Amino acid sequence: MNPLKKKIEQCGVLLGGDVLKVDSFLNHQLDIPLIETIGECLANHFKNAGITKVVTIETGGIAPAYATARRLGVPVIFLKKSEPRTMRQPLCVQVFSFTKQKSYNVCMESGLIEPDERVLFIDDFLANGEAFKGAESLIHQAGAHIAGVGICIEKRFQAGHQYVVGRGYDFCAVASIAAIENGTIHWAQ
Repeated sequence: MNPLKKKIEQCGVLLGGDVLKVDSFLNHQLDIPLIETIGECLANHFKNAGITKVVTIETGGIAPAYATARRLGVPVIFLKKSEPRTMRQPLCVQVFSFTKQKSYNVCMESGLIEPDERVLFIDDFLANGEAFKGAESLIHQAGAHIAGVGICIEKRFQAGHQYVVGRGYDFCAVASIAAIENGTIHWAQ
């Protein structure tokens, strides 16, 4: 079993329904060796994709995006969940958060991603795919191409997986959940 799946089984907490809490090791407190292993896994998958930038959304995706980008030797851009006053030419899009059950703007400074760059999107979770759709919109507004999508934990039973693979993107999930039933996680093959 891969280290992320093992850690989820040991320390992840199911909060009823299909909400998985992993903040003791992935998106609040960080298990550094685990984050490094995730970065290595994702970088190995995308090493021949010609990636020029890694993009994520603050904050849960920053650590795995950094660990991946460090190995690929490229910069990381994290999309902000609000528009800072310091942005001179922001690109913004509205996104609905599955976890927070609310909408918010996702923004980045125009020019950080150049036209025709090959971008790798990394995030901690893929559920319904709304965060990815927002990032996809901003990346396309910048004129760049999405060369891959790397996710730490995907809930394959929700709409995000089908959206990403249906668009033809090279996709890699480190831990893929097929179903959550009666308080038990069933892993996808």
